[in-house]
Amino acid sequence: QVQLVESGGGLVQAGGSLRLSCAASGSISGIFAMGWFRQAPGKQRELVARISNGSRLDYADSVKGRFTISKDNAKNTVSLQMNSLKPMNTAVYYCKARRFSDDLWGRGTKVTVSS
Repeated sequence: QVQLVESGGGLVQAGGSLRLSCAASGSISGIFAMGWFRQAPGKQRELVARISNGSRLDYADSVKGRFTISKDNAKNTVSLQMNSLKPMNTAVYYCKARRFSDDLWGRGTKVTVSS
């Protein structure tokens, strides 16, 4: 079993920055992709950024140039540096791992960006 624990959410003013972290523990062998999704109130969950196969990076168009995803293999963590935050970035951010054919989710961390 794999546990994903997110941290780093909070309240920030527009234009500010936050760094989210996700720590994976348990049966982490077989994980080949990790990333961040978000869900805003009344909207579907959507991809923000992910790292797969060790080096491939994917970003949502709306965050390119402002958000950066990184992975620390030694610590089994994936982080999301979010700069120039906008009120529209307000959402619950979820860490996701893909292990073999299973999608694994953290409980989420709330990010609120005030105008």
